[in-house]
Amino acid sequence: MNVIADLCVVPIGVGVSVSKYVAECERILKDAGLKIKLHAYGTNIEGDWDTVFAAIKQCHQVVHEMGAPRISTTLKFGTRTDRSQTMDDKINSVVHQLAE
Repeated sequence: MNVIADLCVVPIGVGVSVSKYVAECERILKDAGLKIKLHAYGTNIEGDWDTVFAAIKQCHQVVHEMGAPRISTTLKFGTRTDRSQTMDDKINSVVHQLAE
């Protein structure tokens, strides 16, 4: 089953800047072969359910290994069974509505 997810991983106890932790999670998601789109407050992810959730688990493991004693994560995700839909499909649908 495919899933589209929105992930925001926030390391706690590592100081103000978290970009190096976010960058490492981006590498993990990319290396897993997932389609990703970084945005200002997280990352959109598209791919197979098991691959997406295994990569998210790996993000947590690596961020802890990098020295973060705590992590707060926000995860939103959705699936469809009536038809196939990509992240681009969802965005293009809104763009089309705005053009009318």
